[in-house]
Amino acid sequence: MRPLTALQAAAALAVGVRLARGRGRLPPLAPVETAAGRISVVVPARDEERRIGPCLSAVLADPAVAEVVVVDDESGDGTARLAADLGARVVAGAPLPEGWVGKQWALRQGVEAARGDIVVTLDADTRPAPGLFGSLAAALDRYDLVSAGPRFVCGGTAEQALHASFLATLVYRSGPIGPSVAPAPHRVLANGQCMAFRRTAMLATDGFARVRGHMTDDVALARNLAAAGWAVGFLDSGGLLEVDMHESAAEVWREWGRSLPLCDVTGPGRQAADLAVIWLTAALPVLRLAAGRPTRLDLGLLAVRLSLTGALRGSYTRPGPGVLLSPLLDPLTAVRLTQATLRPVRGWRGRTYPTAARGLTAPAGAAGPPARPAPPAGSAAR
Repeated sequence: MRPLTALQAAAALAVGVRLARGRGRLPPLAPVETAAGRISVVVPARDEERRIGPCLSAVLADPAVAEVVVVDDESGDGTARLAADLGARVVAGAPLPEGWVGKQWALRQGVEAARGDIVVTLDADTRPAPGLFGSLAAALDRYDLVSAGPRFVCGGTAEQALHASFLATLVYRSGPIGPSVAPAPHRVLANGQCMAFRRTAMLATDGFARVRGHMTDDVALARNLAAAGWAVGFLDSGGLLEVDMHESAAEVWREWGRSLPLCDVTGPGRQAADLAVIWLTAALPVLRLAAGRPTRLDLGLLAVRLSLTGALRGSYTRPGPGVLLSPLLDPLTAVRLTQATLRPVRGWRGRTYPTAARGLTAPAGAAGPPARPAPPAGSAAR
């Protein structure tokens, strides 16, 4: 067997094992009613005037939410004014300390300002549906930190095709969302667009300070706390959460492509292995097919990839032909992931941050698994 064929076969086996985990994955979140007054929603916002309105309107209309705290991270637009007009409590973010990335600093301030015993953090581009907050609160009976994978809104075929190609690389590297068996801490994933936890536990461990310098803040937090003994869940939102992340294929390429390699939370060896898996199992079969020289293994991998497109349709609010066409873009996606791995971007919204150490951050201070209090009467599903 030729060396390249042997490597491709090994990569295919790794992908097959990861995809097989999908047969036992946990069911999607279902709407849950919960007692009013338990949940604080924290929204970090920097120059989000154009996007934050629908998010806040949906959150403020949910009776499960006791308060909405918007941390205005030194915005230069009308974010704070709009949030206040809609009924949110606006916290003016303090100046960014040295060594901190803006989102973590804003979230830390928001958790300190919150009053509910459960905190849900949302990005400004999210659109929660009724029942989401109750379902997240119920999930905290099993987990210490839980995040929800959304349905994505993609405006055009090219945007959706590129987005779905990027999304497939996450599945190839880590398996489907909602694994029933918790992965090792260095493989834990999370979605920082929507996370839930108990306020007292997060304050006690000062979780956001632990990952203060990470650009990939959500995965860094989840892996750090998982290594400290927290039960971390990453669940399918079941259609209870939508997110409109980008406005074009160019923005998907630029913005999502820079974070997907998970550079500052993954060691160099695992980064190289992950890139090899993507090149050998996703990009190479397409390139060989285009050249008219696919091997049997290539054809098998292409069949697997086409099968995955069917599963990925459920990740989009309005799945269109872009999902089906996404495998054709896998070579371009491999190029983008390689580029972002070799030249990580350390800037966002006008700020540039110094390079942080790569790999899983060592837990700092005492942060064992938090005790889970019994839920108050009336918090269970009815």
